[in-house]
Amino acid sequence: MAIRIVRTLSTLRRAVARWRARGERIALVPTMGALHGGHLALVRAARRRAQRVIVSIFVNPAQFAPSEDFASYPRYFETDVRMLGELAVDLVWAPAAAVMYPPRFVTRVLPEGPATAGLEDKFRPHFFSGVATVVAKLLIQCTPDFAMFGEKDYQQLKVVTRLVKDLDLPVKIVPVATVREPDGLALSSRNGYLSASERAAASTLYRVLKECADKMARGELLARVIDAGIDAIERAGFALDYLEARHAETLEPVSSVKDGPIRLLVAARIGKTRLIDNVAA
Repeated sequence: MAIRIVRTLSTLRRAVARWRARGERIALVPTMGALHGGHLALVRAARRRAQRVIVSIFVNPAQFAPSEDFASYPRYFETDVRMLGELAVDLVWAPAAAVMYPPRFVTRVLPEGPATAGLEDKFRPHFFSGVATVVAKLLIQCTPDFAMFGEKDYQQLKVVTRLVKDLDLPVKIVPVATVREPDGLALSSRNGYLSASERAAASTLYRVLKECADKMARGELLARVIDAGIDAIERAGFALDYLEARHAETLEPVSSVKDGPIRLLVAARIGKTRLIDNVAA
């Protein structure tokens, strides 16, 4: 199926206005491209909710720190568009950086709450301001009824959910379950950087998360469960950034399973690749 690619805001708004005039619901799937099965699950979830589906492809420079190589982020635009065409996406919103951040652009969204929980923000302090700014712009530009976000980036999901609530944006944020390889490894564009031995070890993260959740369900002491999980991850060859139990909505620290609902979250590096994952506990 031929898919419409839109690069100017005026063209986007005309398309959205025509759909609105016909009373059609719209779902947005924000991406930075380099699409994989996890992104496609978001698109399928969007199609179940709405008559029209927009996928944005924009590698957002605002969420890259100077030490992170924005230029090397994988870009496979033609392949991405072909995959989206097979899922009957109605429109790809693919603005240039100069469209999203024109000259003299000075406004930034500075989220707090889940964005300052001491998880990803501890290691990438610039990140959630860049995410919140671009997501706010995408939601205002596309005016969707629904926007789909994967649970793999759980802290991001909570930041965006809070953003929409606090700014009274008329859109429902829809969480979509993490898509996994048969051994449990969460799908990610970063997985392609793993060597064969690193890939074999990578599923340890999910296995340990599930083991921790099971132990917590059996009533084992939370601190002891986390300590055992940390040991298992480090023995598998990872350099651990964090393994934490947090309140599933606020991401505040918890001291026991009674403080729930609880989400277990992990971030760790193996070789040059940094992986994140999470499960409900």
